[in-house]
Amino acid sequence: MNKYELAVVVSAKIEDEERAATIETVKAVIERFGGKITNVDEWGKKKLAYEVQKMKEAFYYFIQFDAESTTPVEVENRIRIMDNVIRYLCVRQDEE
Repeated sequence: MNKYELAVVVSAKIEDEERAATIETVKAVIERFGGKITNVDEWGKKKLAYEVQKMKEAFYYFIQFDAESTTPVEVENRIRIMDNVIRYLCVRQDEE
C-alpha cells in the first residue's frame, strides 16, 4: 500500500450542502477503488492564484489515503468529470 494525497478545489458558487456532498462523493470513490482514507483536511475558502472558470475564490480540501498503485488513476478519472470540482491533483507521498 502506498500513501497518497489528493488536493481538491471545489467551486465557491455552490451551497454548503452541495459542497459537502461533493467531498463525500470523492471519499466514496476513493473507498470504492480500495483506498483507505486516513485524513481529510479542509482549508476553507481561499483566493485562487489565477481566475478559473471566471472564479477568483474556491474551497480547498486535502485528502490523505492509503491505496494500491492503480487507485489514483481510477479516482482521477471519476473526479475529472465532476461538475463542482474545478481542479484536482493526486500525488504519492514519500516513505519516511
